[in-house]
Amino acid sequence: MRPQLNLKVKNKYAKQYKNGFPLIQKQSLINWNELKEEGTLVKLVDEQNQFLGKGYYGNQNKGYGWVVSSDPQEMMDVAFFKNTLQKAIQKRSALMKSEETNAFRLFNGEGDGIGGFTIDYFDGFLVINWYSHGIYSFNSVILEALEDVMNYRGIYEKKRFLADGKYMDDNDYVTGQQAPSPLIIKENGVNFAVHLNDGAMVGIFLDQREVRKTIRDKYSQGKTVLNTFSYTGAFSVYAALGGAKKTTSVDLAKRSLPKTIEQFQVNNIDDKTQSILVEEVFHYFKYAKRKNLKFDVVIMDPPSFARSKKVTFRAEKDYTSLVSDAIAITEKNGLIVASTNASTFGMDKFKGFIDLAFKQNKQKYKIVEEFSLPSDFATIKQFKEGNYLKVLFIKVVG
Repeated sequence: MRPQLNLKVKNKYAKQYKNGFPLIQKQSLINWNELKEEGTLVKLVDEQNQFLGKGYYGNQNKGYGWVVSSDPQEMMDVAFFKNTLQKAIQKRSALMKSEETNAFRLFNGEGDGIGGFTIDYFDGFLVINWYSHGIYSFNSVILEALEDVMNYRGIYEKKRFLADGKYMDDNDYVTGQQAPSPLIIKENGVNFAVHLNDGAMVGIFLDQREVRKTIRDKYSQGKTVLNTFSYTGAFSVYAALGGAKKTTSVDLAKRSLPKTIEQFQVNNIDDKTQSILVEEVFHYFKYAKRKNLKFDVVIMDPPSFARSKKVTFRAEKDYTSLVSDAIAITEKNGLIVASTNASTFGMDKFKGFIDLAFKQNKQKYKIVEEFSLPSDFATIKQFKEGNYLKVLFIKVVG
């Protein structure tokens, strides 16, 4: 029998839980020190013992677990997960039928009703990301529910529940068929090679699907494109397919070179006609400025936090200077695509970083496109931090 515990919420936080706030946070609890075993079912009540919500204890970097139901009797059994998963799958019915795209987010944690895990879909294979021991304690129940609600080819998992949120390295295969490596998936008609059993990163960030399509369809023809923090070169592949004159991909990770070559090759693009550099992005900006290199399109999608031997980057602190670096090497009337996945600030603050950079450089600009998460990355208005992606297409006005 799964243990259960009443958690008393301080009165000043009670209203937000009553209104649907899903994250269980230490500062909101009176008796948080009674939490012992992850996976414990918890019933949130206010100081007058009025019921607020039912959830589970799972310690992750965001908080102490998630509220998942307004039913005080909810047991988080197979029927509960089956019902919640069915609703999520139904929301993705158009993507499930798409002939152009067969890789997307199938279940997005709290945005689909249960925080702490996500499921990505790759041409019939599922990759489950677990973010705490607490939610992982339900894994057999969730797998049983998945078996009931959909046909899949195979399931892989990523355990990300170390104390600092890093990936727990392990064999990722769970059940069903084993995927080929690479597995070639499609996104907007573009091929990508993904490796489902090769660590935390499979080869593509699915949340940028609409941004990539826009770059290909509207901003690449005849352009020189610089893709910084390029990972496996997805933006570069889209730009090349959109008719870019040349792409330059820059990333510090050594594996970015073979990974980017692979993505070009599965799309029948000669990688030797493109430039792929293993280099610190900040050093490359200095080099490009010194050599007076200019690009028509500069793409920046840095991690929210990154550290190398000589440079530490924090999006909230350093994004303005990053934009300044980009301005210096962008052609007049060129385009800067500025992106961040930092959840600690919203779009308005992000726009403030952009505005400050242009003012410091005495340069005019115009925001021509704006993106947040695509619809398969479902979010709820009660938890704004869940809508983490912010992307701006900025014209450098000549």
